[in-house]
Amino acid sequence: MTTWIQAHSAQDDIWSYFELDDDGWAQRQVDLEGAARLPVTAASLKEVLGLRDHADLVTLSAYERRYGVLAEGCLNGWQESDGVAVITRDKFERIWLEGRLRLESTDGPKAHEGTR
Repeated sequence: MTTWIQAHSAQDDIWSYFELDDDGWAQRQVDLEGAARLPVTAASLKEVLGLRDHADLVTLSAYERRYGVLAEGCLNGWQESDGVAVITRDKFERIWLEGRLRLESTDGPKAHEGTR
């Protein structure tokens, strides 16, 4: 069963949103940074694997510069972590769409550095 969660890192002032598969692996991830909640990540495992398998390293690197890097490793145990909560699919999809649109309209996360 797919699960959608949000987590907050007060130290880094980042809200992270994950779509997890049955085994706890991130399928999609959105990170929003700072008080303005600017997207710095909106990456998809399916897209990354497709690029890895069917494109070149330059194309994969360009993807990661624009959309950030997906969390590596399994997120099992998130249930015991402070500041982590289940969210609805609708909430995740709204945040995903907003993050993707913002990152597609810029040069990626690094383009926001001057606006923080």
